[in-house]
Amino acid sequence: MTTRRIAVVAAGLSNPSSTRMLADRLAVATVHALAERDIEASVDVIELRDYAHDITNNMLTGFAPPALETAINTVVSADALIAVTPIFSTSYSGLFKSFIDVLDPDALTGKPVLIGANAGTARHSLAIDYAIRPLFAYLHAEAVSTGVFAASSDWGGSGDDVAPLGKRVEKGANELAEAIARRDAATVADPYDPATYLGEGRSFGHMLGGLAGE
Repeated sequence: MTTRRIAVVAAGLSNPSSTRMLADRLAVATVHALAERDIEASVDVIELRDYAHDITNNMLTGFAPPALETAINTVVSADALIAVTPIFSTSYSGLFKSFIDVLDPDALTGKPVLIGANAGTARHSLAIDYAIRPLFAYLHAEAVSTGVFAASSDWGGSGDDVAPLGKRVEKGANELAEAIARRDAATVADPYDPATYLGEGRSFGHMLGGLAGE
């Protein structure tokens, strides 16, 4: 049986964070949903706060430090992505967007994505559909129809308060599991192949203005 690989990107800034809590719940629910379909899954969680300086350096220099390169390869080679960001100023966080910006524009094409977001109040929940979903649509990723939003009231409340979040998590996880099940398992890219980190069809010659091809 081929194990499917799920990359989880959590853009929380604190430690611990409700962003990571939501990411973990989505990952566990997705693994469970896949198991019900007789599909094994492994999960790699990437806390973007641990790569904040490397992401900035990548944006300034155009080159990813080794730790960030490993994280990027984990995301782009996974069978599916769970992406969770806190909502700041009615949109995704700057750290989350900066990580997306250092990916090759075609790296997420066709990849199933489950979107999660959290904020202090439920009035920010629309940010999933007017800010985050268009971002993944632009990247030609295949975000499942259910986006999972968690407000502060969803954590630590009574059982009646928590239940709706649990149902949303289960629904989103099932949609992602179904999207994964419809696809063949992703192949692991060779990290030493320039196509892996430069993009398919590109070479160092392209980066040097075509001099290598002259």
